Amino acid sequence: MATKRKVIITCAVTGAIHTPSMSPYLPITPEEIADAAIGAAEAGAAIVHLHARNPVTGQPDQSPEAFAPFLPVIKQRSGCVINLTTGGAPTMSIQERVRPAATYQPEVASLNLGAMNFGLFGLLNRFKDFKHDWERKYLENKGIVFQNSFADIEHILTACTENGTRFEFECYDTAHLYNLKYFFDQGMVKAPLFIQTVFGLQGGIGAHPDDVMHMKRTADRLFGDTYRWSVLGAGRNQMPVAAMSAAMGGNVRVGLEDSLWSGPGRLAHSNAEQVRQVRQIIEGLGLDVATPDEAREMLQLKGGDKVAF
Repeated sequence: MATKRKVIITCAVTGAIHTPSMSPYLPITPEEIADAAIGAAEAGAAIVHLHARNPVTGQPDQSPEAFAPFLPVIKQRSGCVINLTTGGAPTMSIQERVRPAATYQPEVASLNLGAMNFGLFGLLNRFKDFKHDWERKYLENKGIVFQNSFADIEHILTACTENGTRFEFECYDTAHLYNLKYFFDQGMVKAPLFIQTVFGLQGGIGAHPDDVMHMKRTADRLFGDTYRWSVLGAGRNQMPVAAMSAAMGGNVRVGLEDSLWSGPGRLAHSNAEQVRQVRQIIEGLGLDVATPDEAREMLQLKGGDKVAF
């Protein structure tokens, strides 16, 4: 019998885009982040993508100390692959953003492949009332440029590659794929590449099926069989884009970082709820969900025993 194709589910449990007033289910404290990650893994996520927050205000916090309370808990209670952000928040410096991954040497770290306008102000059309002063100021800022220069990207590669950390390459537009091709051709990143194409964020490519197809065709042309493809769709685009990827041979990312919703007007009560939802799509297509160890083999990761937490 033919072996079923395995689909990697990544779950991004909190992120730095959504603010605490938007959903009571958004993980904020270290305990909430740990429980969210473990719940997502139990539901079928092979990889959990992690940010940290100030436990009182919910502001993004990229200090290594903010990650320290939950990393060992997740590692001890779950065998999932832990992926640490180097994106942090788009208002942070590159030196600030890389510190957790450089300190804790995870199996995977995210890496943004290009500078871009980053517009969060559209969220103010839905959310009007905020508990913390910082939330509205953060969201209404139309001057945010998410800086990811060639020098910035090289800085992260230099800081993390020697530790055996591999990368989730986040590409918000086709230019970012070409940027990745430059680093690939220079030998600074190695196959298999784990390419996360991002759809529907203000400032990046849209989430129309044509956009998804365009990114996939471009990646195929540039990288051939040297990469694993994954997608994330922002907001209401989350499940439609995930369904396209699974049907086209790709992997998927869900989580409250990317969308607060489980359906029109329905807040997701947990990250695990979204994992179960996308798992239904995957298994409905006759495919299998990859276990953490299968994901490690597919992406050639160093293993959870070789991290620094």
